[in-house]
Amino acid sequence: MRQEETRDGATKRTILKQETYFPVLRGMRKRRELKEGASYHVYARINRQEYILQAVFIKKLFMSILKRAMIKYSFQIGNYCIMGNHVHFILKPLKGESLSAIMKWILGVFAQKYNRTFDLHGHVWYDRFKSKIIIDFRQYLHTFIYISNNPVKAGMVGSPGDYLYGGIYFLQKGIYDLMERPPNRVLRILWSELFYRKHLN
Repeated sequence: MRQEETRDGATKRTILKQETYFPVLRGMRKRRELKEGASYHVYARINRQEYILQAVFIKKLFMSILKRAMIKYSFQIGNYCIMGNHVHFILKPLKGESLSAIMKWILGVFAQKYNRTFDLHGHVWYDRFKSKIIIDFRQYLHTFIYISNNPVKAGMVGSPGDYLYGGIYFLQKGIYDLMERPPNRVLRILWSELFYRKHLN
């Protein structure tokens, strides 16, 4: 609050500064959108965009932590891809489970293991993970294909099925220790697209 004179100096008025009562709250995180029974496109990236996930044994470490998480929590993975500096999932918490609790455990345990392995300290992940509710079948399919094509777009492989640390590789082999088998209608469209792309090139 402050006193301020008018132009002619005859009177004074009281000015209430807005920020006194309505301060600008800096650094507040946007509230995460959640929906019971929903699947989410979840994305997390490494701090400073460093390629600490590039090494094979680190990718395997991350996958082993995912398997431990599936014992500790009830959730399904519809698809995933572990890249050099970020990870993608289609993740569905089951009844009574929290998306934030699941991801906090996965990312936190990995960070601890990584830092302990290399005798490091500090943040491994950049900020908190991102998530987006998958609202319908079209978005589910788009997200599934987007995640699968990450290593192709990065020039690492010619086909999603050739990448050893993505869901498509294990889907082709019928291995479902991490991810759920996608619905038949997803598989029909997916295989059709992969077959078309393979012969187009």
